[in-house]
Amino acid sequence: MAQNTVETSSKTPVTLLGLGAMGTALARTWLAAGHPLTVWNRTAARAEPLAVEGAVVAATAAEAVAAGRLVVVCLLDDDSVEQALDGVELAGKDLVDVVTSTPEQARARAAWAEARGARYLDGGIMAVPPMIGVPEAGAYVFYSGSAAVFEEYREVLGVPAGARYVGADAGYAALHDVALLSAMYGMFAGIAHAFALVRGEAVAPGELAPLLRDWLTAMAGSVERTAAQLESGDYTSGVVSNLAMQVAGKGTLLRTAEEQGVSVELLSPYFRLMEHRLALGSGAEDLTGVVDLLRR
Repeated sequence: MAQNTVETSSKTPVTLLGLGAMGTALARTWLAAGHPLTVWNRTAARAEPLAVEGAVVAATAAEAVAAGRLVVVCLLDDDSVEQALDGVELAGKDLVDVVTSTPEQARARAAWAEARGARYLDGGIMAVPPMIGVPEAGAYVFYSGSAAVFEEYREVLGVPAGARYVGADAGYAALHDVALLSAMYGMFAGIAHAFALVRGEAVAPGELAPLLRDWLTAMAGSVERTAAQLESGDYTSGVVSNLAMQVAGKGTLLRTAEEQGVSVELLSPYFRLMEHRLALGSGAEDLTGVVDLLRR
């Protein structure tokens, strides 16, 4: 017992506000690593299992914040942060906000925290709760804002998941988070369309799945090519299948969907952008020019 006390006392104390699925996963990893943990949740019953595991349960958010310098917020949304910390003394605190938000919300929250005497670090979690505390799962969190806060707490922040600092602009963690999530949903849309095409045929989803996974993995190499083209401004460099050819070929995809009784609502918006770009006389390009069309 004395050995555990020494080990725990050498660890950075953490205050955690919010014990949803993600907050609870974060809490358990810090407890398992020996960090003294104070928790608060609006629904107090959620804290009871963590109390058994060694967490100190605060009756109010203000009491939890007063317990230590490092305060991690993992609530539902930015409005929840405002409500939970309304009137709470933050002077001298280091506030790490891992609530999913927009870049502008993160910047506004940083200014709000700094006006109250706190240093601020925003976070974007690239994981689902089962990945937290499992190194081989590849989970990580984007952080932006105070570089000093990140450097001071790099080790403790890296306990639940990898910690990646992406800049002093407090909005950059949210920006990276949403950029990756947006790409993910685009991929999900394509996957949904692919499975819809074979639905009702003698093609089991389980048979298509590994083919689909391997094809998407192979196509993922286009990410680096797109980035290189955007940076150079030359959208014709390294082109394998040019825009004109891909626009000409889209008819087969649309016709197949019609034959299979599948809506094209997931594909049509992208095809319209491709057609628009081609109309500008850019047939020799890659698909990269679509990025410029999306900018308002």
